[in-house]
Amino acid sequence: MSTSELFTFRNRHFSLAVGITAAILIVTAIAGFLVLPFAQPWVQFANVWDAICSAAGVPQRAPKVTVPEQSTRLSEVVLTSSTLARPSQEGIGRGATLAQRCAICHGPTGVSRADSPNLAGQYAAVIYKQLLDFRSGARTNAVMSPFAVNLTDQEIADLSHYYAYLPRLPAYHPTPQLPKPSIVIYGAPMRGIAPCGSCHGSLDNKIGSPWLEGQSEAYMKAQLQAFASGERRNDISQQMRNIARAMTPQEIDQAASYYASQPPDVVKAVD
Repeated sequence: MSTSELFTFRNRHFSLAVGITAAILIVTAIAGFLVLPFAQPWVQFANVWDAICSAAGVPQRAPKVTVPEQSTRLSEVVLTSSTLARPSQEGIGRGATLAQRCAICHGPTGVSRADSPNLAGQYAAVIYKQLLDFRSGARTNAVMSPFAVNLTDQEIADLSHYYAYLPRLPAYHPTPQLPKPSIVIYGAPMRGIAPCGSCHGSLDNKIGSPWLEGQSEAYMKAQLQAFASGERRNDISQQMRNIARAMTPQEIDQAASYYASQPPDVVKAVD
């Protein structure tokens, strides 16, 4: 058979190869430009053409993003390395007095016996931001919102410094230590998920990101689910919402279980 006859549709092998290739291209195009865009539960497209353009990287109009109606306020807190000055002993003492009202949920030593977060040794900037968000309504909770609404800026700073001053203690409900899951070590680059440690590392952390070791598994799982659904919206630049939305339920369970099983560094966060 000559070369000219080899690449013609009279050659059934050539026809079959072209047909299979075309079928693969069609299936791939349908999956990439139609199925996957509409599989995103947090984005709504006006029509099929918008979905195709969005998948191609040239959206014709801004997609409609569904947001919960119950919360439209966003965090306005700006954190830098100098947000909280070095605390005074008087400020820490005032924070200790204020913290007596927090003990019922967060424990008398900052370690919760319920499913509230442990605050002993937590970074001051983390507590400071969350209290300001509770006060402004950027983050809501039936218990914390009424408590924070009447706090002054100075009282919030004093509480933050006091809890940061306390030594990190073992969790009240210890669980057997678990190996690091893949989502914690590597993240999921193809889905835009960075490793958890890139922000929540033990030795180095991004400003405003809490250390998670020994925190309540139920609490961490609930917060990841709240970020994923958009119920919680006070993360900086939507970082946690973008990550949590891309995580699978199994990955959320694995991350929460792993961090809950890890003992915190038993050191003081503030000298």
